[in-house]
Amino acid sequence: MYLCILNQAGAIVLHRNMKADPDSFLTAIAPYRDQIAVAVECIFTWYWLADLCAREKITFVLGHALYMKAIHGGKAKNDKIDAQKIAGLLRGGMIPEAYVYPETMRSTRDLLRRRMQMMHQRAQLLAHVQNTNHQYNLPDIGKKISYRGNREGVAERFADASARSNVAFDLKRIGFYDGLLNEIELEIVRHAKQHDPNSLYLLDTVPGVGKILSLVLLYEIHDIGRFPSVQDFASYCRLVKPRKESAGKVYGSSGGKIGNAHLKWAFSEAAVGFLRHNPEGQAYLARLEKKNGKGKALSILAHKLARAVYYILRRKEAFEMKRFLNR
Repeated sequence: MYLCILNQAGAIVLHRNMKADPDSFLTAIAPYRDQIAVAVECIFTWYWLADLCAREKITFVLGHALYMKAIHGGKAKNDKIDAQKIAGLLRGGMIPEAYVYPETMRSTRDLLRRRMQMMHQRAQLLAHVQNTNHQYNLPDIGKKISYRGNREGVAERFADASARSNVAFDLKRIGFYDGLLNEIELEIVRHAKQHDPNSLYLLDTVPGVGKILSLVLLYEIHDIGRFPSVQDFASYCRLVKPRKESAGKVYGSSGGKIGNAHLKWAFSEAAVGFLRHNPEGQAYLARLEKKNGKGKALSILAHKLARAVYYILRRKEAFEMKRFLNR
């Protein structure tokens, strides 16, 4: 890793590439230990350094990678230049900070994110079985093969031996993922009940938010107090459309990837689930469609659910349908 240390006047006192391990880092900063603050860009390798600084009582700042890209863009870019620019931003108080997720819940959040990747892989296998069935123009399977009990005899539908083997391999892998995902979900739920059982219960009261979505919301939000307002929370969830404006003219939008993609997905899924077996919710969506059109109605509902979750966690109150629909 590249380490750049600036003094109060902005002069470089240390700037070199070094081994990324705790002992090397502590040795390098030892002469400046009493007055130092550490800043690092928010890429996947920051965990160990944040935990080290917490144990050593060193001020740690996590820089928001996308915001920093906009601030210190330049003609040339490499790790050495980045280290100096990050130090300069920190010295000038201009570094855009990202949230330093606490060590106690971080590994469980990462396990939950890994579960999502496995679910995507499982969904691809299910889609491949259906697509293969269409390729050979066979009759519709007629049942959801996502359920284990409905997979019997599916591979035998194919007369060609290689096609039959191809589908059989897919089904075996799907079965393996089923068992693995079940184990992961049980472990995550066990940790969640230890980390924050009250918030988990409150999130589960929201229609459309089931076991998995409540876990995603719990671990991706972590502390609702880190959002000063409901608008900040909605923006973090990528539920606010960004736009570029100058002198009263709109020049398009940018920054669409700034925010939490997992919360965007969770609230989009919750909006669809909210309508299931919910006549009041369906009537509310119909009113939104009449006023805003079909394209925007679900987005507005997802945004409204995010606002409801914000106040539920802030006030420690369960979801109330009447209050939700009347706002």
